Amino acid sequence: MTPGVKRQNQDIPVVSRRDFFGHSAAGLGGVALAWLLHQDAVRAGESAAHAPHFAPKAKRIVQIFCPGGVSHVDTFDYKPDLAKFNGQELSGKGKIDTFFGQPGRLLKSPFAFAQHGQCGQWVSDLLPNIAECVDDLTFLQAMVAKSSNHTPAAFQMNTGFTMNGFPCMGAWVSYGLGTENQDLPAFVVLPDPRGLPAGGSINWTAGFLPAEDQGVAFRTTGDPIPDLFPAKDAPAAGRKAGADLLTRMNKDFLDANPGDSALSARVRSYELAARMQMSIPESLNLAKETEATKKLYGLDAPVTEGFGRNCLLARRLLERGVRFVQLIHGGAFGSPRINWDAHEDIVDNHTKQAAILDRPVAGLLKDLKARGLLDDTLVLWTTEFGRTPFTQGVGAKGRDHHPLVFTCWMAGAGLKKGFRYGASDEVGYLPAEDATSIYDFHATVLHLLGLDHKKLTFYHNGIQRRLTDVHGEVIDKILV
Repeated sequence: MTPGVKRQNQDIPVVSRRDFFGHSAAGLGGVALAWLLHQDAVRAGESAAHAPHFAPKAKRIVQIFCPGGVSHVDTFDYKPDLAKFNGQELSGKGKIDTFFGQPGRLLKSPFAFAQHGQCGQWVSDLLPNIAECVDDLTFLQAMVAKSSNHTPAAFQMNTGFTMNGFPCMGAWVSYGLGTENQDLPAFVVLPDPRGLPAGGSINWTAGFLPAEDQGVAFRTTGDPIPDLFPAKDAPAAGRKAGADLLTRMNKDFLDANPGDSALSARVRSYELAARMQMSIPESLNLAKETEATKKLYGLDAPVTEGFGRNCLLARRLLERGVRFVQLIHGGAFGSPRINWDAHEDIVDNHTKQAAILDRPVAGLLKDLKARGLLDDTLVLWTTEFGRTPFTQGVGAKGRDHHPLVFTCWMAGAGLKKGFRYGASDEVGYLPAEDATSIYDFHATVLHLLGLDHKKLTFYHNGIQRRLTDVHGEVIDKILV
């Protein structure tokens, strides 16, 4: 029986003041302990549901995607024969079929190339800072895409399919591995400060995967996430009453519609938003970064400040447990060009785009390496396709779309450093050895995360869908 005293003429035990407070403290502690144990159980369940298939090399990814089509023969794929045959028609390659149907004459690169690092990788003078990092990079120099049209090609690089509606790579990673930080999304997108790419949020869609796996896009000016914080003049009691009503309505709907992932994800997004009110300001606050770090990313120069800030934010988010960060370098199509679509003038377009990209990306690579993060982080530099080794039209200064061969690179966990895989022919028109499909690329990325691309599936419309469709092989030759 609980110790205490009896009131006169009563048999009900009465707890003393000291005992009352002692039991109250123990009771509250028990409630707190139970809550913490429940949270641990929930997280353990989530970890089990998001376990890799085998020991991973990488824990997280940052993908730098450059819409528009970066010219391989003007950046990382040096072709001296273009100078030798400059101004001549391309021959001996079969039918020349370009996107705009205007094949011109072979055009030598207007940019100077040089070998860099111990690996001797050729890089043009467009990218002097990235050139300093080549001994940490793994180049895929015979990438092949399925489409010469921007939107389908961008879809394939990011989702594995040329059609709309399929989950992007970041969503698959979120679905497969979840997040390491319960207060931040698993998949964050940092669009170009100059504007969203064509298609907007479709570029980070979850497709048919659970809605919670969709990328969360942060704005790079003003409030990073619109409407994350309540209006300052809204009374606390009113906000609480509204939240309680919404909770009841959501519960009633979920009870009546079990398995509705869109609403359940929306509910979890509200819960995450509440936690993000505390985590986001700290995560995105650059005040504690040193001036040397800010300079490394180019925050001291107007041309690099915007994209450099995004690259620095990417590092901070990766440090805090975000699983997949997508950096987009390039906005919507049109004129003036704010992406890599160099139809009119390769010199003007690529000079401007490279000036924005080069220093921040090199800064990110150097910073990750200095902090030891490159040991278990995967960096991907991708574009939708390359550009033709000849001009778009006779006498023109620009290059057309070219999906037949182009270059991407990777860096970080589990990769051979300063390594080149695949090669294009003498003028950069077709693969010459080890052609690499985007399916192979995706299979390798998942493999480095400890995921078997054939086992990471989701049942949809009668098919076990996967990022690599029914294709793809891990590129073993680039792995350590």
